[in-house]
Amino acid sequence: MIQKLLIANRGEIACRIIRTAREMGIATVAVYSDADARALHVRQADEAVHIGPSPAAESYLLGEKIIAAAQQTGAEAIHPGYGFLSENAGFAQAVIDAGLIWVGPKPSSIEAMGLKDAAKKLMRAAGVPVTPGYEGEDQSVERLKQEADAIGYPVLIKAVAGGGGKGMRKVDAAADFEAMLESCRREAKASFSNDEVLLEKWITSPRHIEVQVFGDSHGNVVHLFERDCSLQRRHQKVIEEAPAPGMDDTTREDICAAAVRAAKAVDYEGAGTIEFIADASEGLRADRIFFMEMNTRLQVEHPVTEEITGVDLVEWQLRVASGEPIPLSQEDLFIDGHAIEARLYAEDPAGGFLPSTGALDHFDLGVEGRIETGVEEGDRISPFYDPMVAKLVVWGETRGDAIDQLAGIAENVEIWPVKTNAAFIANCLRDEDFEQANLDTGFIETKLDDLVSSDEADDDIWQSAADFIALAETEDYEDLPIGLRLNAPGVLSATLTHKGETRTVSAARAGTESFATGFVDPARAVVFADGQSFVFERQSRGSGAAAAGDGAILAPMPGKVIAVDVAEGDTVTAGQRLMVLEAMKMEHALTAPFDGTVTELAASEGGQVQVEAVLAVVEPKEE
Repeated sequence: MIQKLLIANRGEIACRIIRTAREMGIATVAVYSDADARALHVRQADEAVHIGPSPAAESYLLGEKIIAAAQQTGAEAIHPGYGFLSENAGFAQAVIDAGLIWVGPKPSSIEAMGLKDAAKKLMRAAGVPVTPGYEGEDQSVERLKQEADAIGYPVLIKAVAGGGGKGMRKVDAAADFEAMLESCRREAKASFSNDEVLLEKWITSPRHIEVQVFGDSHGNVVHLFERDCSLQRRHQKVIEEAPAPGMDDTTREDICAAAVRAAKAVDYEGAGTIEFIADASEGLRADRIFFMEMNTRLQVEHPVTEEITGVDLVEWQLRVASGEPIPLSQEDLFIDGHAIEARLYAEDPAGGFLPSTGALDHFDLGVEGRIETGVEEGDRISPFYDPMVAKLVVWGETRGDAIDQLAGIAENVEIWPVKTNAAFIANCLRDEDFEQANLDTGFIETKLDDLVSSDEADDDIWQSAADFIALAETEDYEDLPIGLRLNAPGVLSATLTHKGETRTVSAARAGTESFATGFVDPARAVVFADGQSFVFERQSRGSGAAAAGDGAILAPMPGKVIAVDVAEGDTVTAGQRLMVLEAMKMEHALTAPFDGTVTELAASEGGQVQVEAVLAVVEPKEE
């Protein structure tokens, strides 16, 4: 058995591997970049080695540095996690050549499945159903156009070396083919240094079904049933579940047997996933489920398989890499209940899903379910890596039980000031079509407007903010300081500003329960409700001046100020542009909330700003 393991990854998956290694008595070595010097996976590992600057290309993607770290610390094996170098056959071979154990499939297996066109030919020869299409060597525009016409529109153009949703174009009509081909090739060349493509028949009601497989060095291959990963946004998975809803026993047996044949065709060892596209227009049927690709690594969504089978897939990886056979036979594996996972991302759905970075000043994911994360309160979400904050995982006796549990966890997420997609997740889960398993990969795109919650605070949220301030300033509502009011009982009130709107709100009386949670500090009140955070700037009590107050212009996202159109003392009108903020190559104009005067200006052209920073204050025009 391996005694010391280096984990060539970061964040959530590194912490996940460390947990199992510790349970098995295996010492762990973390690697880290500048940005991750104080990261959770570094704190949890037994040892840690610095491997370079923050950009992944200068640290986590440098195989020679990772191998050197293993040799330096005496680690016998390297686990790549997922992403980064996990499916890099050259790195896998370099690890083996250095005399270390590679916790993953053979380099030849990775290479065989690395190019989509070659993989499809291999799968067709192995008797695995493949989507109708073209994977030929003739890459001329004329030949590709001819094949697309023969397949019939709509057709999908895919980069043979593609992944992560890149290098894919749907073509609805023959007249659009050449332009879409050029666009796809350009992206493929930039992303993968390979502009070759293949063609596939576009499936009109597609569901993304994948099968977990596992092989060992003794010739054994088993499957651990299927997962449904149909809920995606821009080809990135958001919610995954196991087993696939609507999958009958006969279809399951057929698709899982095909996955085992696929793994055996490449002499597979370790954890892998065979991904299929299903035409679900008439339900899930074996003759309408086609091979897409193989992921030669552990998947992000592996916890749902673990939850329904009771298996620790990381433990299996480490045992098989040490030369042991798979711990269980196919006959010993069965499905128990239903599991669902949601990916909690640091992004702002109401702001076009712009990434949200910065410090996690408040971070509470509750105690329910299985939480897989690589951060704690006080850590930072870095702009250098994937914005996934955590995976929220639940198990239930039925699918309905699991949905209710996971929606509740998402609705109770408390994270600030970083924004997340928690409310978006809850809305997906609560959607009637999702509950009834009316799914396909276009689910989110079709319903997007309904799934994104407004970031405007309603009256109940305003009330909660005032109540929390009252609670912070008095231990008991009955002991609230009494303000002077004519012809009415005295109550404590708070003057608050949210997104440019200012209100004075009276706190509720004793015995009133809030539906929300939150906290206050001298500058603000933060309310958490239904998976969102709402920030209210406070006016100091006893002061007649507004805090960053009535017309505070706050940065809606971290970014760079690329234009400032006003100066202090300028008179402005409602809707007038004050400045422009750029983030992720998108421009966002900030405007005056009402007629007034610019009394403060903290932003300057070229300056970098953080989310919620006060950039300017507009004092309203006197009536």
